[in-house]
Amino acid sequence: MAATTPLVSEASHPSPTQFSKTTCVKKLAESPSLTSIPSTYAFTKDPQEDEAVSEDPEDPIPVIDFSLLAYGTPDQRSTIIQELGRACKDWGFFMVINHGVPERLIERVIEGIRGFFDLTEEEKREFEGKNVLDTIRCGTSFNTSFDKVFFWRDFLKVIIQHPHHLHFPNKPAGFSEVSLEYCQRIRGVVRELLKGISESLGLEASYIHKAMNLESAGLQAFVANLYPPCPQPDLAMGLPPHSDHGLLTLVTQNGIGGLQLKRNGKWVNVHALPNSLLVNTSDQLEVVSNGKYKSNVHRAVVNKKATRISLAIVNGPPLDTIIGPSPELVKKESSQPKYIEIKYKDYLGLHQTNKLYGKASLDRIRISNDVM
Repeated sequence: MAATTPLVSEASHPSPTQFSKTTCVKKLAESPSLTSIPSTYAFTKDPQEDEAVSEDPEDPIPVIDFSLLAYGTPDQRSTIIQELGRACKDWGFFMVINHGVPERLIERVIEGIRGFFDLTEEEKREFEGKNVLDTIRCGTSFNTSFDKVFFWRDFLKVIIQHPHHLHFPNKPAGFSEVSLEYCQRIRGVVRELLKGISESLGLEASYIHKAMNLESAGLQAFVANLYPPCPQPDLAMGLPPHSDHGLLTLVTQNGIGGLQLKRNGKWVNVHALPNSLLVNTSDQLEVVSNGKYKSNVHRAVVNKKATRISLAIVNGPPLDTIIGPSPELVKKESSQPKYIEIKYKDYLGLHQTNKLYGKASLDRIRISNDVM
């Protein structure tokens, strides 16, 4: 296994509580005597924020047919690009169907994730990492150095830097190979989606790729989550409301729901279509579009009956890329930049070493006062 080298200097960042010193949620949930959650997992929710979970059949989550975007006629592609633009602007979220990622590959990577979390505590300790920006890190909650309340979640996070740093845990057998194949497939889907999104903004199809140095490089964060059954799901939280740090995040899961997204002040349950990929627009897309497209705030809730496994692939530019609003869009809209420029690795450091809630990291680089 390759050494888990930090992505950026961590001299000023505290180390997370060691995995061996913090009980993983899976082990806690499997305890026969567990009838209530420990107080350290009791999450205080905002009653106004939680009063309604909207499911509106007349305003469903957008669905994008990837095959028409990638291989359709000019008219079909134009229609899909318009739909993609509306989804990014109005929802910050959409489902992708006919994406070309084999269903069996998705099943195999979910099986591999389950196998990883089924490893013994001693085996998983090999991959615990020493700080939050290690290239391979497993643990519980989000960052136990900062979390005042722990989240009902165990995780494995792998940072992939294309084309050179492509390392995964070597356990269980075959997990590394299938995970890397899956990430490569997702990268291809993201490439086409970003072309369509560029065009929906009135830019050249290759604009985002060129501006973000994505032609031959890029970063992916492979984030596998395990949410075991919880005896008091109304008191616990899988992950709190937050946005993601990259451009687009593509999510798949094991058929158990739990993802909710925020829209018009209400939480919307996401019921994934079979073999679809769930897509969040993320912070760097909001920045490059100068706020025209908003990153999506979402959360993970838990249940008391079944284990949920999800896999989020966060897709971003190379670490040294300077992120900022598109000068072309700023000029076109006759507006001012709404975000300061920042290196992606510095933004990633902000996101990973602070409290996970809302758009806290994005707000720190926002120039205007139109906080959404």
